[in-house]
Amino acid sequence: MTRLILASASPSRFRLLQSAGISPQVLVSGVDEESPEITALQPSEMVIALAILKAHTVKEMAPANSLILGCDSTFEYNGQSLGKPESKENAIARCKLLSGKYGYLHTGHCLIDLKQGIEITERSSARVQFAQMSDDEIEDYVKSGEPLNLAGGFSLDGLSAPFITSIEGDPSGIVGLSLPLLRKMIISLGYSWPDVKNANPLG
Repeated sequence: MTRLILASASPSRFRLLQSAGISPQVLVSGVDEESPEITALQPSEMVIALAILKAHTVKEMAPANSLILGCDSTFEYNGQSLGKPESKENAIARCKLLSGKYGYLHTGHCLIDLKQGIEITERSSARVQFAQMSDDEIEDYVKSGEPLNLAGGFSLDGLSAPFITSIEGDPSGIVGLSLPLLRKMIISLGYSWPDVKNANPLG
């Protein structure tokens, strides 16, 4: 029995795993994502560091022989990391900044196999192009409250979907967890995808 532990409070990551037939146990890490040591890193490095930190934080709480998955996402625009807006003012400014532009969504993954004592990390990156958004569209979107706690202030599976005109890369990675990358990581540990899926059934 290989229990998959998701070290994240993200509903999107939980839904992604469920969509692939996996029902993970959730253990929230409570990691401070805004510490100076973390925010000083390049966006592509930051998501790996936070994914590792999240996975290690729940390690002591996880059942023996389980697989622990830590993930983190950020949006890179002009070399800068654009995390969660957290306020309506920031979300409006973010939408106006990205309107008609593109950037890169990075998602870091850390998978710890407690049974074998092995840890592996991977990163998924995708180019995201935004439509030109009107002030009315921005105001309506931000009023929903959806962008406040999303990396970059948008999501491919939410109310901002109509404003994302194209992506180059893995769609699930943009939502918060790359399913193809997770499968690759699981196989590299010597398991099969059905092994993990059937050990963590839905319902």
